[in-house]
Amino acid sequence: MTLFILKRFVGFAVTLLVAAAAIFYLLDLLPGDSAQFILGINASPEAVAQLRVQLGLDAPAHARLLGWIGGMLRGDLGISYTQGAPVAQLIAERLAVTLPLAVFAMIISMLVGLPLGIFAARMRGRVPDTGIMVLAQLGVAIPNFWFGMLLTLAFAVGLRWLPPGGFTPWDEDAAQALRGLILPSLALALPQASILARVMRTALVDVQGQDFIRTARAKGLTMGEAVWRHGVRNALLPVLTILGLQFAFLVAGTIIVENVFYLPGLGRLISTAISERDLILVRGAVIVLIVAVTVVMLVVDLLSGLVDPRLRDGGRR
Repeated sequence: MTLFILKRFVGFAVTLLVAAAAIFYLLDLLPGDSAQFILGINASPEAVAQLRVQLGLDAPAHARLLGWIGGMLRGDLGISYTQGAPVAQLIAERLAVTLPLAVFAMIISMLVGLPLGIFAARMRGRVPDTGIMVLAQLGVAIPNFWFGMLLTLAFAVGLRWLPPGGFTPWDEDAAQALRGLILPSLALALPQASILARVMRTALVDVQGQDFIRTARAKGLTMGEAVWRHGVRNALLPVLTILGLQFAFLVAGTIIVENVFYLPGLGRLISTAISERDLILVRGAVIVLIVAVTVVMLVVDLLSGLVDPRLRDGGRR
């Protein structure tokens, strides 16, 4: 188990290092000059050159990469070109919106998708199973931003139960802040819940044909009891993998959904930074998202090792 954990942490560190280098060089290859963009097209070449020196853009790319990675290890992501504030501070302020949004959406998708998948597997081949799978297919096909607009029309404009957009800071009114995240969370959770339902159903249907389920039935358990006591745990491995991938999709989906609901989260910060060509802010925000996703995938790997001992010993069992 110790070797298994060590390998996962080494892979975690290598992934972050490769991702940081890829982000840095891909953004560095973009056409245009950040200093020229900040000063405007009418700025003199001398002013542009001076600003490039101030921003450190005159240094070689590898030196800037090493400086950026060293700063990240110290918790310093640099200073925003356009806002003149520490990037870490700007990101921390926006994470107070984005992280709760992603977590709420993940919780909703699990509360909806997993029970529906289990129920569909128990009703395999019957009308409820067909209906759930049809709804799941529709949920996967509907874009979350379009579903968000439908939710806004129904619950904000029509019924006026929830705010149509915007966000109240947590320290001002936590209840209002929570209400402002309900519709965006639902919009993000719909396709993920649909995927979870399909994966859970498929995994349980496969498990129901295994020998240990037949043995449990022979000992007197009903099919429902056998599936719940023995089948669900064995079906969790593909579900855990999907949950880790879904967190990445949820984080990426916040970029669109936050713009639809006008939420001051990390997604809108990235969009604004891209439009203003604030590359250091873009790099910092993207690497934070990658760290969050990689941490979740690391946790999923460790949990998968606990659920399936074969993963811990390299499949020798």
